[in-house]
Amino acid sequence: MLQFAFLGNIHFPMTKKIFITGIAGFIGFHLARALKQRGDSVVGCDNFNPYYDPELKKERAKLLKEAGISVFDADIRSLELSEKVTHFVHLAAQAGVRYSIENPASYVANNLDGFFHILELCRKDPKMKLIYASSSSVYGLNEKIPFSESDVTDRPASFYGSTKKSNELMAHSYHHLFGIPVTGLRFFTVYGPWGRPDMAYFSFTRSILEGKPIPIFHEGNTERDFTYIDDIVKGTIAAIDLGAPCEIFNLGNHHPESVLTLIALIEKFTGKTAIKEFRPTPPGDIATTYADISKAQQQLGFHPSTSLEKGMEQFMKWYLPTLSRDHA
Repeated sequence: MLQFAFLGNIHFPMTKKIFITGIAGFIGFHLARALKQRGDSVVGCDNFNPYYDPELKKERAKLLKEAGISVFDADIRSLELSEKVTHFVHLAAQAGVRYSIENPASYVANNLDGFFHILELCRKDPKMKLIYASSSSVYGLNEKIPFSESDVTDRPASFYGSTKKSNELMAHSYHHLFGIPVTGLRFFTVYGPWGRPDMAYFSFTRSILEGKPIPIFHEGNTERDFTYIDDIVKGTIAAIDLGAPCEIFNLGNHHPESVLTLIALIEKFTGKTAIKEFRPTPPGDIATTYADISKAQQQLGFHPSTSLEKGMEQFMKWYLPTLSRDHA
């Protein structure tokens, strides 16, 4: 078993000791930096798996370490904590809707077995508050718009979505049985600097710059509730501070935009024209995501303020210089 201890000399001005799984991932990286900046003690782990280029995670981890945040290379299924943690933020998971068709076993190992191990860790210290990542994918074939936390979510469109729904059910049962405080966050299409290369905004940008065609599904009518990373971080921190007994919150922008609008913005910022390739809709894909965030507004004070245009402008300010460095 792996043993992780916090640095003994750290002063904890806000009395929060926070452990983050998936800390070198997109959301984990930004969240860790924001928590550290406000004075929390932050440490975490990542397994640096090759689902996308591990070098990007290593770059994020390097910046975290430079900020005084310890990052351990570890598999969540063998994780042990040797000191008390006040808040456990579980972001590690096998991501990707389409990849869950190709390699479902990875989702069982990471999203089901891995989450079970995290719940068992929390069972050892029921005062430790668990905040975990769920997904808008739990809404699956739901036809009601916008998606609300009170909607029935028993028709997943993807195996990825079914594992995330399973996480919510598992967390609820551990809360009921053992009193563990659990908060699930249903993230909606998170984007921004240091993001995941497999996400559409990132891969479309790369393809447009390289003059390669980009796939368009649903005859161009796909809509996503694109939510900028800074807004997601603010909502997640609010959930940490709330420390609810057992809750689920949507964290979305409450303003779906078409994928064609996203492409137009990329064309605007790059000065290049996209080569659009219309394709049949792949299995597991849904036409629209749209978050009802009234519950998060009321209980978390969550008010996303970043438009897709502004968010993509910030992404481009980060991404375009990285291309220059790569080709220097």
